[in-house]
Amino acid sequence: MVQIINTVDPQEVDRENATAVNKAENRSLYASREAIHPKAAHGRFRTFKWTMVIVLLGIYYIAPWLRWTRPGDAPDQAILIDMANRRFYFFFIEIWPQEFYYIAGLLIMAGVGLFLVTSLFGRAWCGYACPQTVWTDLYIWVESKIEGDRNARIKLDAAPWSVSKLSKRAFKMLVWLLIAIATGGFWVFYFADAPTLLHDLVTGQAPSVAYFTIAILTATTFTFAGFMREQVCTYMCPWPRIQGAMLDEESLIVTYNAWRGEPRMAGRKKAEAQGLKVGDCIDCNNCVAVCPMGIDIRDGNQLECINCALCIDACDAVMDKIGKPRGLINYTTADLYAANVAGKNEHWNWRHLIRPRTIIYFTAWAGVGLAMLFTLTHRTQLDVNVVPDRNPLFVTLSDGAIRNGYTVKILNKRQEPRTFRLTLDDLPGATMEMVGESGAKGTSFDIAVEPDKLKAVKIYVSTNDPEIIEHERTRFEFKVEELNPKGDAPAESRTYDALFHGPDGKE
Repeated sequence: MVQIINTVDPQEVDRENATAVNKAENRSLYASREAIHPKAAHGRFRTFKWTMVIVLLGIYYIAPWLRWTRPGDAPDQAILIDMANRRFYFFFIEIWPQEFYYIAGLLIMAGVGLFLVTSLFGRAWCGYACPQTVWTDLYIWVESKIEGDRNARIKLDAAPWSVSKLSKRAFKMLVWLLIAIATGGFWVFYFADAPTLLHDLVTGQAPSVAYFTIAILTATTFTFAGFMREQVCTYMCPWPRIQGAMLDEESLIVTYNAWRGEPRMAGRKKAEAQGLKVGDCIDCNNCVAVCPMGIDIRDGNQLECINCALCIDACDAVMDKIGKPRGLINYTTADLYAANVAGKNEHWNWRHLIRPRTIIYFTAWAGVGLAMLFTLTHRTQLDVNVVPDRNPLFVTLSDGAIRNGYTVKILNKRQEPRTFRLTLDDLPGATMEMVGESGAKGTSFDIAVEPDKLKAVKIYVSTNDPEIIEHERTRFEFKVEELNPKGDAPAESRTYDALFHGPDGKE
């Protein structure tokens, strides 16, 4: 027997290993973005998306210019976040700093509402209302109007640079930039009187923070909507990961019905003539061409899918052409999909919306909303706060009386001047002295407060009653009552519990 032994040159092995190492070192760990050029879609979901774009952008760009007459120095702006004066105005509603719980309530409602919508309709927020989606839709529309639809844009990308290509790209970038500047510019209008701020911006008199904010929002809008697009949704936004916990077997999501579409085949007439079994999908790839995320819905539910349903419009149009029923791609649930796979012809109905998860979400959402509405409609237009002097707690006067100092703050939330009577209660024998009133003493004072203003007055409370002085702390009340209310409005009053400190309270 002849044994053949293969010998390997060690130097050749070293060269091959070195080549492999060099290739590994030169291999980039970053995959450059492949441009996605979605094809224009037509149908009911595309129409709904355009409606959402118009409504949401209309609200964003128009809202700062709506006027609402307000007395005093407050700007006549319907929606205003007045950071300088620490107020939030929404038409007839005015939120003060101490009422920040309304803002917290709105944020809670937004979060729970997002959970509710996701459990019902999947990533409907991402597909129709997310700012990234809205501005990306606008940017893609501008791009298609200047450079053409999908095929024209793909050809333009591959074409060498020319005057025509350069002019189209430059014009597109200019329109994108103008939209981005408007986005940042209109954002700052929510924080100051819009006409005044616009004049200051144009004349260079606006605060530097306004220009800085516009620059930041311009850059982010231009970059995110123009160049990053689907990458923001896939890599930057945490919601695709979180929304998985919000879905269940009854959540409506965009689904390719493989039980009906497979096996897919392009030449279905020829295949049917040969007696082959074919599905309704003709593998035209229109669903892929219209997808702004660049995915194939036929691969199943994917993290990148934003449930915009444009693939449904594209597929329905193809089904109409080949004489097949619509719904090869549609909104359906995992349970309905499994039922159809099992041969049961089941369809979605509104009863699928009512289940324990959605009931809990809706109850929490509605509960917070009703609680806020109740407190908003029953809140008083008068607020009182008393801050006692801490250093010193008390002062012993020359006649042996003990004096405590307090700062009484009266907040008039109405848009009209009001007069209030401040009264000292439950402290027998004590008198008040209001600083700035020429040393006048008594048990009550009338205080005028301007519209929508807070007035702080310094009050000294004195007593020489031995029973009060000997106590470390004595409870009493400041009572504030409205005088001469206008119209049929009832007179408002508030009480504030306070402490009077005696000599023992210093120890």
